[in-house]
Amino acid sequence: MKKKWALLAAVGMQCFLAGLPAMAASSGSPASTSAAVPGDPEVRSSSALVLDVTRSAVLYARNENKALPIASITKLMTALVVTDAGQPLDERIEITKADVAHTKGVYSRLPAGAKLTRGELMHLALMSSENRAAHALGRTYPGGLTAFVRAMNAKAKALGMTRSHFADPSGLSPENVASPRDLVKLVLAAAKNPVIRLYSTDPEHTVRVGQQMLQYRNTNTLTSNPTWDITVQKTGYLSAAGRCLVMQANIDGRSVVIVLLNAFGKYTRVADARRIRRWMESHSAATNADATEVTTDATTSGTALQPASANTRS
Repeated sequence: MKKKWALLAAVGMQCFLAGLPAMAASSGSPASTSAAVPGDPEVRSSSALVLDVTRSAVLYARNENKALPIASITKLMTALVVTDAGQPLDERIEITKADVAHTKGVYSRLPAGAKLTRGELMHLALMSSENRAAHALGRTYPGGLTAFVRAMNAKAKALGMTRSHFADPSGLSPENVASPRDLVKLVLAAAKNPVIRLYSTDPEHTVRVGQQMLQYRNTNTLTSNPTWDITVQKTGYLSAAGRCLVMQANIDGRSVVIVLLNAFGKYTRVADARRIRRWMESHSAATNADATEVTTDATTSGTALQPASANTRS
């Protein structure tokens, strides 16, 4: 039975990634699937998608097919392209005036002339959303920025991201767009890479720039919360994109991908993630309570019924 369920789950995931299953309409209500959790998690981001990876089922969807600016979530794709190319992570790269010019008007602690390894640049780009670091990664790609952006779009196509477009490696361009449905595919691809998993979820990291030791912190405060088990994550912000968050985490004993786009307010995206978690866990608690009551009644009547699993969804 377990083998049969595993096979069905694998087939379901393949169908999802191929874009076959129908999702909920853009109404903000939970998707209609066998594993859907009843009720509403009160998500306040304008677009959202919650995928139960373990059961290959969409739990909640809102505007999931609408392509929107994704800001620094772009950096997950940047990291995938760099690692796919097999560029050495220990190679030292110098921040140039071109990197500074690209991020004009955007805060950065990396001055022109700073030298870091490619791995350190990727670490800062994923963890602390360092824009000059991301631009330097694209600039030093074989063929330069033009070739890098081309590779980003080719990777998106290979992943089946049909409503996505990339224009720069940092995410500062509002032309970097994707739908929540596409971003699930990006997150799942990133989660397969151990370097991206490690760098994106590191709560803090210190690098030497000249004679200074610069300490960076993760832009996602949930990474420093020991009650959260996050596999991979990335935040984003741009005036055109609002506050964004994508991540894969273990919640209620299941692997779950959460995509939140265009949230209004600095803390809304994290609050939405917390509301989704409570929504899932509260239903699990209710399911366990119902299962216990059914088992008690069954025992009294002499009928042998087994308690429902904590992960059972009606």
